[in-house]
Formats: sequence, structure tokens, C-alpha cells
Amino acid sequence: MKYDLLIRNGHVIDPGNEINGTMDVAIKDGKIACVAAEVNSELAKEVVDAKGNYVVPGLIDIHTHVYPLFPYQGLPNINADDHLLKGGCTTTVDAGSVGWRDFLFFKEHVIDKSVCRVLAYLNIAAQGMVDLRAEQYVKNMHPQVVASVIKAFPEDLVGVKSAHYRPGGRPAYDSENPPWGSVDKALEAGELSGTHCMIDFGVCPVNSPYDEFVTKKLRPGDIHTHVFAQQFPTVDQEGKVYDYMWEARERGVLFDVGHGAGSFWFRNGHRALRDGFPPDIISTDLHASSIRGAAQSMLHTMGKFYNMGMPLEEVIARSTHIPAKVINRTELGTLSLGSCADIAVISIIEGDFDYIDNGNAKIKGTSKFDCRMTIREGKIVFDGYGMSMPLWEEAPKDTYWKEYWQ
Repeated sequence: MKYDLLIRNGHVIDPGNEINGTMDVAIKDGKIACVAAEVNSELAKEVVDAKGNYVVPGLIDIHTHVYPLFPYQGLPNINADDHLLKGGCTTTVDAGSVGWRDFLFFKEHVIDKSVCRVLAYLNIAAQGMVDLRAEQYVKNMHPQVVASVIKAFPEDLVGVKSAHYRPGGRPAYDSENPPWGSVDKALEAGELSGTHCMIDFGVCPVNSPYDEFVTKKLRPGDIHTHVFAQQFPTVDQEGKVYDYMWEARERGVLFDVGHGAGSFWFRNGHRALRDGFPPDIISTDLHASSIRGAAQSMLHTMGKFYNMGMPLEEVIARSTHIPAKVINRTELGTLSLGSCADIAVISIIEGDFDYIDNGNAKIKGTSKFDCRMTIREGKIVFDGYGMSMPLWEEAPKDTYWKEYWQ
């Protein structure tokens, strides 16, 4: 047989290759082997009919917390394989759960053992996200050490994370708590390591104003996550995006959703979208609280933007091709020939589906995304609807259990 797996009749959306139409996708040895209008099914060992569904690159969620040993503020993180694969997500980036002190343990017990591809931002705070206090001590932030760890593990680490820092010494956990302390240290580590930074910014209008943060502090390629949170002045009273947001985008600063349990408000996000200012990246900030709250999953978060009017191809691009470029993993988020065969097969279900935000408000939706199948490196790792399975009357009697992850 020429191919191991053939996905036929699906509507392929591959923004990186500007493909948007009915195509067949063939896989061999874990790689994309052929994308064509029609591939002979007799050349494949296994054939899946995806008619009526969308076939897209495996989703990339660049903001999750999948290091379960360090609960932040008493909220445990999640298991990547348990929660992400069933939602079409084949790659995730842990957003600073650990610092340099615990990275090797994280690598050994999570990164190297997960079926879902796990990458990471290394927290500028040595202890990582143990609690809010740990991320305030600037004296425990060592850019040279962080940069050296990133350089030592370039296959696992994509950049530097600064999070939950309360500028201007409020609360005064550290007498040496300068206004831009964690931000400056993270940016220094980014410079030393040659990588970008993701910043979860703590607003202090007097000492650390937001407009200065996005127009002066962040470098091209750096990310402000939680962009549509309540506390960030992104849109004015009339719903117009502030000029400094456009200026920052023009400079190459990137804006990430980072939905989370408290960081996405329709009152900001919907207005920004109406004014022509979409996020560069859609992500979830999944952890134990957000997964059972408003964020829920990558597909659910993507569904909010689709129901707010973002075109489908843009929703897919901001969840695959664009984040892959941002984290410098251009071999991901695409169905290019020879690329890793990470694929999500999804459907759009029409109906009445309301979506909530973190500000106790909602929008009226008319559709939702649903994952039908997830393929990781050419292997089916989720098939909740049995797309690859025969009817029970036709199933061989000696078939008991199929281990998709082996």
C-alpha cells in the first residue's frame, strides 16, 4: 500500500497553503503524503470518509497550563492528553507554569510522556507559578539562567513568560518591586535567548501604563496575552480601538486571547472585532477552573469568534498556521507535503448556542464546533464518533479494543 491512512471527501481548510475546498488527504509514515482533489482509496491501508466535515491542521493552543503538580492559587492545571486531544488540539504551549528550577522535572514527566505535543514558555520567576507571591520577587528572576536553559532545550522551549506581576509594589511582596520589574527581566531573557516573550501584564496606570507597555516595552514578535480582559484599555466608550493598539500592531506586537477564567470580556473583544481589530492568536488559558467555566476548550473558544463574525478561514488560521509561525514551529499548523500529519476533523453544528464570557455576559450564537477525529503524527488518537470503525454488525468478532495512542 502506498498510504497508511486516507481522509476522503472532507472540506480542507489549510490557511498556510491557501487551500479551502473539498480535497483528499493521504498520510504515510506519520507525514502528509498527498493533498489532492481525488486520491485512489485502493492505495491506502485505511480510509476514513470525512464528507460533511472540515479537515484542518491540528489545532495549536499556545496558552495552557498542563503541569499538574503546581496548582496556582489552589487551582490545579490539566492533563494535556485527557483534555486537548478530544478537542482537535495536537500541540499546546504551557504558558509559564514552571521556571528554570523545575523545568527538567516538567520535561521528564509531562513533555516527554504526552501524546499531545507539549512545548513551553519558561517563567522568568525561578519557582514558576507556585503562587502569586512567587512571581513578585524580582531578585529571584535571573535572565541569564533562563536564557541558558532555553538555549539548552530549543526543541521544548519557545520563549519567556512573565505573569501576574503587580507593578509598583502593589501588593508590596518585595521592597524591591519596581514598576516594570518582571517585564524588564523577561525581555532581557528574551534578548539573551533570541526568543520572544509572552506577557500577562499587571496594570498600574500610574507607574506602568498600558499604552507604554504595548508601544514602548514589547518588541516585535512579543505577545500580550489576555488582550480582551476587563482591565485592559483596548477600546474606548464608543467601542473604538485606541490608537496605541494600532500603533503596537504596526510595530509587530502580537495580541493573544488567553481566555482563561477571568480574562475575556465580550464588551472588549466584540467591540474590537467590530472595529476591525481581531486577535492575532486564539488561545484558551486552560486550567482546572477555566475548563469548567467559560473557556472550556480550544474549539469552544474558537466558536465564540466565529459566532462574533470572524470568517471561518481566519478562525482556523489564528488557531493553526499563525501560532505555529509565532512560536517558530513552521512545520506545524499546516498540511504541507512532508509536514507532520497532525490533523483535526471537525464539524459545524447549527442551532441555538449561547456563549458566555468571564464578565457574566453572553452572546447569542447559531453554531458550534465539534471534533469528530484527531490525528497525531498519522495515528488516530481520538475517534469519538467512530469514523474509522465499522458498524457493529460488520465488526470482526475478535476485535475488542483499539489503542489509538500506541
